[in-house]
Amino acid sequence: MKVSSIVCSALLLAGFSLGGSAIAHEGVSHGGVSFAEPHDGAVVPAEFKVEMKISGMSVQPAGEAIEGTGHHHLIIDGDCIAEGAAVPKDETHKHFGKGQTETTLTLAPGEHTLTLQFANGLHQSYGNDWCETIHVTVE
Repeated sequence: MKVSSIVCSALLLAGFSLGGSAIAHEGVSHGGVSFAEPHDGAVVPAEFKVEMKISGMSVQPAGEAIEGTGHHHLIIDGDCIAEGAAVPKDETHKHFGKGQTETTLTLAPGEHTLTLQFANGLHQSYGNDWCETIHVTVE
């Protein structure tokens, strides 16, 4: 009888533990950004197409910070932007504030990194969980 009580208590605690975990994550979308093309390690011509994807959030034009939405930024030969930091606007940080999901890039021959960073409508980065870097070689 004592063993049954211990087993039942253990099962109840495990159930509460799992249930609490499920409730804590309810409504949270896990996802991220990725490149549909080019792929990591690709050899590309000087002018090539870049297609950007997102899962777990929606693409929305810049202007308003709406929860669960944002737009893409493409960083050429640079790193992910810290969560909450504004994405710079310069030659190496391309903003797609109209909600674009593809572009054509022209790069000099050689090795390059392309970093895709998702940010909110005010260009504030969602951080490393919403960032992906690939390597390409331009012919």
